[in-house]
Amino acid sequence: MKAWESNVRKVEPYVPGEQPKVQDVIKLNTNENPYGPSENVRKAMEAIDIDRCRLYPDPDVTKLVGSIADYYGMDNNQVFVGVGSDDVLSMCFLTFFNGKKPVLFPDITYSFYSVWADLYRIPYEKQKLDDNMKIVPEDYYKENGGVIFPNPNAPTGLLMDLDSVRDIIEHNKDVVVIVDEAYIDFGGVSAKDLVNEYDNVLVVQTFSKSRSMAGMRIGYCFGNPELIKALNDVKFSFNSYTMNRTSISYGIESVNDKEYFEECVGKIVKTRENAKERLSQLGFSFPDSKANFIFATHKSVPAKEIFEKLKEKNIFVRYFNQPLIDNYLRITIGTDEQMEKLYAALEEITGQVK
Repeated sequence: MKAWESNVRKVEPYVPGEQPKVQDVIKLNTNENPYGPSENVRKAMEAIDIDRCRLYPDPDVTKLVGSIADYYGMDNNQVFVGVGSDDVLSMCFLTFFNGKKPVLFPDITYSFYSVWADLYRIPYEKQKLDDNMKIVPEDYYKENGGVIFPNPNAPTGLLMDLDSVRDIIEHNKDVVVIVDEAYIDFGGVSAKDLVNEYDNVLVVQTFSKSRSMAGMRIGYCFGNPELIKALNDVKFSFNSYTMNRTSISYGIESVNDKEYFEECVGKIVKTRENAKERLSQLGFSFPDSKANFIFATHKSVPAKEIFEKLKEKNIFVRYFNQPLIDNYLRITIGTDEQMEKLYAALEEITGQVK
């Protein structure tokens, strides 16, 4: 080993979903929205003054913070904006999980929780889901250095009711509790109002799913002003200019088009509920998803085999080669046309008749 190698921080990195390089694919593997952003975003793109790209953006992201705060009925000092919810969550780990006690999160959830914990040298313990893949609130009653969980959970898509979320918070008033709500718009009630009741709660959301802007990388969270200030202090110590000018501009227009936002979410929910029926007819079973994806397993054909055969047909879904979930596929909800092509391919692969 070379002398300098002993000073290198070694981590096992997070592996994101595949981004195919070819164009003619049905992409149902990374939970992107199948519908484009608001027409207002398109107009904002056309109106960009390219000359202003020579200037640094607003480090405080004032206008976008204000738009998000107004939309959700918050004060500006209750909102933090970052480069996608991944960036916001990572910043939360770095800012709030600095004790010696382990941070708690589910054993089946986003793999980047453990990646960040390892990266920042944070002790953690994974809590098992129950036999129905549900989070067990009582498992989070024990002493810890912080709590984080998604709602709905991923990749299961299962939603925890607000009373259960509150129960976890009530038993963890001495640490920061983070509720990760990337998919909440597709079928749940947000915990955002709880930040007005509890000074230790952060609720994280994103533009990537329900607002069709995964490529712009905009995430945000709600919390009491002290938590938000702490996040900003760490952000400014890391990078003052995390949001670029175009993302700020497009984000504002997206937030302001409530009608289009609700229309897109409604279409995805309708397609999801139909998908549950169609997939059941094809021999699949799954938790009752309230997200924009379905976590499905087939009664006789292994998930990996289905994944590989779908890929041969240029249909991409997500397969996790991990214990406990290695016979499941996470299928993003696409347009009705895309889903019909998926069902036809699955009928052929599984030998099932609708």
